[in-house]
Amino acid sequence: MTFAQRLDNVETSAIRELFKLLGKPGIVSFAGGFPDVTLCDAPGITEAANAALKQDTAAALAYGATEGYMPLREQLTAFMRAKGATDVKAEQLIVTTGSQQGMDLLAKCMISPGDKVIVEGPTFLAAIQCFRLYGAEVITAPIDADGVRVDVLEKLVEQHQPKLVYLIPTFGNPSGATLTLERRRRVLEMAARTQTLVIEDDPYGDLYFDAPPPPTLLALSQEVPGSRGYLVHCGSLSKILSAGLRLGWLIAPPDLLARTVMCKQFSDANSSTLAQTTAAQYLAAGRMAATLDHARAAYGQRARTMCDALSAGLGDRLEFVRPQGGLFVWARLTGAGGALKDAKAWNERAVAEGVAFVPGAPFYASNADPATLRLSFATADDAKIREGVHRLVKALG
Repeated sequence: MTFAQRLDNVETSAIRELFKLLGKPGIVSFAGGFPDVTLCDAPGITEAANAALKQDTAAALAYGATEGYMPLREQLTAFMRAKGATDVKAEQLIVTTGSQQGMDLLAKCMISPGDKVIVEGPTFLAAIQCFRLYGAEVITAPIDADGVRVDVLEKLVEQHQPKLVYLIPTFGNPSGATLTLERRRRVLEMAARTQTLVIEDDPYGDLYFDAPPPPTLLALSQEVPGSRGYLVHCGSLSKILSAGLRLGWLIAPPDLLARTVMCKQFSDANSSTLAQTTAAQYLAAGRMAATLDHARAAYGQRARTMCDALSAGLGDRLEFVRPQGGLFVWARLTGAGGALKDAKAWNERAVAEGVAFVPGAPFYASNADPATLRLSFATADDAKIREGVHRLVKALG
């Protein structure tokens, strides 16, 4: 067969390929980026699904509006307003089949072959793959512990005049970094000044451990004149309610929103109406606050356990910043004491010892750092985390 040329620009996910190695019993996996299904409120979701089927049978079982089930759009709007985006309306929001569909729709609407897109280095692997699939030249803006280096980003925008900038400002995947309030304002000011579209991907922002993070770019845009017209916000219920529902949302300027709706019509007509009506019932029941409190406590404890174990077992051979939320520890081998400095080679040894992580190189669109790696603490309890780190130490030698 002769396949579309666009497929020449992408490869299969390095993370998905890694999972093929993890089938043997007893392995401890720090590789996945998934939330812990045991933290889902299964009784509450069951109750919400039953209520949806009983109270709004037709909506739950029939085709629905491409924009999404209006009661869910209203609940999601209320959710965003409670986090400071007080001027958002339901009509400005569409429901997507996970936030990843939102990214795909935006790429379809915005990117032509040869267009330039700026992403963080490192960033979400699927974002790099998605943009390249549509023919974009993907350019990397460096990050530090406080998120994207906005001073460098501004220069890159001026130099390349990209079609869009893609950021995960809060508890990034894979970096775990959180953009400071000052840098968030500068990003919005840059967007308005240069008329550059900025995509804010925010699947992890509600999973903070102690203090809440700075307001979203969406919330802050109310204070930066002209920025809302160049801002897209993507949210997700996957990390906070249920990944299996496959529900996200997208807030965008009117012209762009209309075109994403058109492209979604071609893609899947509408996201699952049963999932949407269930989620609407769940949010309306007021159970989300307790669910989030439970998840924050669990993930915060696991993050502390992992960081403590890594520090105690590996010392100066591994450097990292302790995350304040999200699902990941982003780390870098230092080579101290002559230790191994290649994360891919370390992972091969680690798998042989019964533990796995994701080497960091695939998360870079360019200038990959082979010493970096991502560890997820999300699905392992304290005992498994300690055992997994013990095996990592053994593998490093």
